Amino acid sequence: MENAKILYVSQEIMPYLPESEISRISRNLPEGVMQFGKEVRTFMPRFGNVNERRNQLHEVIRLSGMNIIIDDNDHPLLIKVASIQAARMQIYFIDNDDFFERKATFTDADGNEFDDNDERAIFFARGVLETARKLRWESDLIHLHGWFTAFIPVFAKYLMKDDPHFNHAKYVVSLYNNEFYKQWDGQIERKLFVDGIDTEAISQIKANDYVSLMKMVIDFADGIVLGSTDVNPELIEYAKSQGKPIMEYHPEDQLAEACNKFYDQILG
Repeated sequence: MENAKILYVSQEIMPYLPESEISRISRNLPEGVMQFGKEVRTFMPRFGNVNERRNQLHEVIRLSGMNIIIDDNDHPLLIKVASIQAARMQIYFIDNDDFFERKATFTDADGNEFDDNDERAIFFARGVLETARKLRWESDLIHLHGWFTAFIPVFAKYLMKDDPHFNHAKYVVSLYNNEFYKQWDGQIERKLFVDGIDTEAISQIKANDYVSLMKMVIDFADGIVLGSTDVNPELIEYAKSQGKPIMEYHPEDQLAEACNKFYDQILG
């Protein structure tokens, strides 16, 4: 489907964060898919270890300024942007001092996972959707990379179910070997709750761990991509049991072409 609009959302992208399987794929895949005639937009969190000066990030005033409420607390949304000139691609960054000022991604200097990673992921998901709406970007397909993006289809399909920017979008989820290990505080259903969300649809997450989170996002997905060679086998079996189309692992030099065909299959 040429000219389809693909929204990429990733928890990490090179060169803004160190090289990893996710950050490398999230940098190269959108550029590769553009070669097949797709339009793309790309989002990531503005973690505190993203060097704003070196990477020439700047705030987009017209997109910033709203507050997002999580667990009865207001959190201002800031939007920043940078360009990867070689790819002719802009990257939009979701920022907030409460969640992203610390000079780290998911863990502190001792490797301990942050207690508020669940709220940070909720804020990121809400921020992506609100910003895409302000950009008037009507996504045909949203491709998610990393567990930090998992709440996006929840809010899009319930909070914004009547919004033309999202109400016909398909969802593709890449599964990686990037688990977190600390269980959340057991309040995630309450923190996620907004009017209209079907609590049964998010019941998978009651276990408050990585596998339950990813099973939830698989439930919302229209297609699954195996992004690593060693994805948790329980998640693969679960996706198969739900009848989800699955794209097998491809080497990175073949990934753009394979994903382009997979998108066309999902979009019909």
